[in-house]
Amino acid sequence: MQYNFDWDPVKAKQNLKKHGVSFQRAARVFLDPFAISIYDEEHSDSEDRWVTIGVENNEILLIVVHTFREADTNNTVVRIISARKAEKDEAQQYHERRY
Repeated sequence: MQYNFDWDPVKAKQNLKKHGVSFQRAARVFLDPFAISIYDEEHSDSEDRWVTIGVENNEILLIVVHTFREADTNNTVVRIISARKAEKDEAQQYHERRY
């Protein structure tokens, strides 16, 4: 399956300013073969939201909030909503599941 990425440019700019993470960097998390995606039931009132934790370029562990939208059977559009560096407890959970 191939991912295509989409985001609101205003939201992307705000996210970069607030969290220091660009949505371009956040998209790289989906290349991590060990990335973990969890359905975010608490924030899925108007759309199905997901939280994915993964490593960007084998360097920084990121938390990415997003939606999935199927474009066709081979392509999925990931709309990124927010992204930030993982906190210590989140990093620990990722590493426990990975190893």
